Amino acid sequence: MAKKNPFIRPLVHDLHAYVPGEQPKIKGLIKLNTNENPYPPSPKVLKAVKNATDARLRLYPNPTAEKLRVKLAELHGCQPENIIVGNGSDELLALAVRAFVEPKSKFKDQNSERAQATVQFFTPSYSLYPVLADIHGAIKSAVPLKSDFSIPSVPELKRGMEWKFNAALTCVTSPNAPSGRGYHTAELEKLCRAQQGVVILDEAYVDFAIENAQKLALKFPHVLVARTFSKAYSLCFQRVGYFIGHTDLIAALDKIRDSYNVNGLGQIAAEVTLDNLKFYRANFKKIIATREWLADELTKCGFHVLPSQANFLLAKPPLFSAHEWLQKLREQKILVRWFSTPEVSNYLRITIGTPAEAVKLVRVARRLTR
Repeated sequence: MAKKNPFIRPLVHDLHAYVPGEQPKIKGLIKLNTNENPYPPSPKVLKAVKNATDARLRLYPNPTAEKLRVKLAELHGCQPENIIVGNGSDELLALAVRAFVEPKSKFKDQNSERAQATVQFFTPSYSLYPVLADIHGAIKSAVPLKSDFSIPSVPELKRGMEWKFNAALTCVTSPNAPSGRGYHTAELEKLCRAQQGVVILDEAYVDFAIENAQKLALKFPHVLVARTFSKAYSLCFQRVGYFIGHTDLIAALDKIRDSYNVNGLGQIAAEVTLDNLKFYRANFKKIIATREWLADELTKCGFHVLPSQANFLLAKPPLFSAHEWLQKLREQKILVRWFSTPEVSNYLRITIGTPAEAVKLVRVARRLTR
């Protein structure tokens, strides 16, 4: 066991950090492991970013992403005060833990008070949630989804006795990651209505789904909806995300936000993206069509493919373990994602790439299942 450095807090020393998907270090790999959009941004976005690489680089960007918030407010039918923009939605998730959750060290054994130190989430879901709780010294409450990755109903959650309706912060990934399952707004509304603490509906993949729950952020004073320009809008490189919600919650997050937290080029890229939504919506349709084709073809190869409303598939492969498939596909220069968590360790998560990338994956899968 490694000796602890006395300069590092014990909490940090013992922390298990978030593990991102592999970033290729060799050329020629087909990257289907991090849920990026396979298509580039709109040419107008690229032009705007290039044109902004001028003398403005020596200046600070707008501290509140004001122009972008105005555009987002117009899109979502709310006021700019209902929106906060972050360095990706990950930054805002971290701010939410800091703003709404007490560290567990503040309390002893009073259960009613300990709820104020609880970050709650379903499992499996976004693996950053427990990391953020650990960083803050909060209590983690992970409650299993049903076997088909659906959300238990409120009566089922009450009967199960694990779910905390008074948790300080509850995070729900919708559509779910890593399963891709979409959730109806009506069922999310019932859950939000039952919660006494803040609820974040994390809609990183919602542009590929049938429904969205944005209206709940404006209906309930304790609900925030998280969105990002990364997954659907091809701006992973720029790191721009945002929350929609009640002005009180947004103002609280703004108090602890880093100054100038969103870079100027990212703000410009996101602003021009919103002026070109028709371009992106056409790409969404292409990705969804490729998703459905790939699901059918992998099923023919013996994979058990779960229904998805995201830009990825969760598929249980035949013949070999999922971890063996991970290695075999990598040998063929195809990167996919495998998680060791028990609920999904028998599956591969496969990002939807271009049609040509999907065809290559299927060809390899056919060859390996002969």
